[in-house]
Amino acid sequence: MKGDAEGTASIRMAGRSGQDWPGWILLLVLPAVVLTFRVFLAPWQFMWTLALAIFFGCKWQSWWENRNTLGATIGRSIGYLFAWPGMDAASFLDPAKRAARPRGKEWLWAFTKTAFGMALLWGVAPRVLSAKLLLAGWVGMAGIILILHFGTFHILSLVWRSAGVEARPIMQAPLLATSLSDFWGRRWNLGFRQLTHRLIFTPARARLGTSAALLLAFLVSGLIHDLVISLPARGGYGLPTSYFVLQGFGVLLERSPSGEELGLGSGFRGWLFAAVFAAVPACLLFHPLFVRHVILPFLAAIGAR
Repeated sequence: MKGDAEGTASIRMAGRSGQDWPGWILLLVLPAVVLTFRVFLAPWQFMWTLALAIFFGCKWQSWWENRNTLGATIGRSIGYLFAWPGMDAASFLDPAKRAARPRGKEWLWAFTKTAFGMALLWGVAPRVLSAKLLLAGWVGMAGIILILHFGTFHILSLVWRSAGVEARPIMQAPLLATSLSDFWGRRWNLGFRQLTHRLIFTPARARLGTSAALLLAFLVSGLIHDLVISLPARGGYGLPTSYFVLQGFGVLLERSPSGEELGLGSGFRGWLFAAVFAAVPACLLFHPLFVRHVILPFLAAIGAR
């Protein structure tokens, strides 16, 4: 009986693998195509194109796995693929999940963040540029992140939720995180977190255990960021990866007996630990070569320099 059950499970897994392989095609092909045309692109163009290729490949893979969601319409599938940055396809495509209509103050907050990002990008960064190039690049990056991740993506969430679609903002007030686990697990870029949790952490945990799976998820996150950051910059290889591996060890420290004794997982101490541990080494993630070779030319191209 046990052998029959194992055989049946193997057949099911093989069948599923046979059905799932088309979902990985774009994630493999699109970045490879972009790499082929690298010599024809400016570093900042290559960075954005490669990021979009990886992003859309991941979108396609998550959609493929959930394409048969009961009641999902073609319109929702198109909206998920082309007009939503999140990766929670199961919730987005499911018409049975009805989102509550957002309140007016949330609209105001989303547009305020967008406007503040624009002020940083086109107002503050050019004024700083003449004195400090790296600082101007950092200010410009802060403006870009505010415009996209905190502003535009939040507005898209509001639009979809107004239509009843379950589309939570991918940024959930990260400054309020009371631990490093809270920051990376529930508040910062949930689209990317959903992706690594589903494809890396969950499968690895069953074989390697929680701690090893967590470090592996952070390692893969670092390698992806290295691909998008260091490759266009033609230098600084390994620095983004080291940043994310460091974050993984920070989460393990926070959850260790010593971390619990120090109160690193909650309250003010947890907030302070998360803020310092995530922010101070960020120069490894967005390293100087990336700022000089990619961000500053991009600022010039969009008139923010």
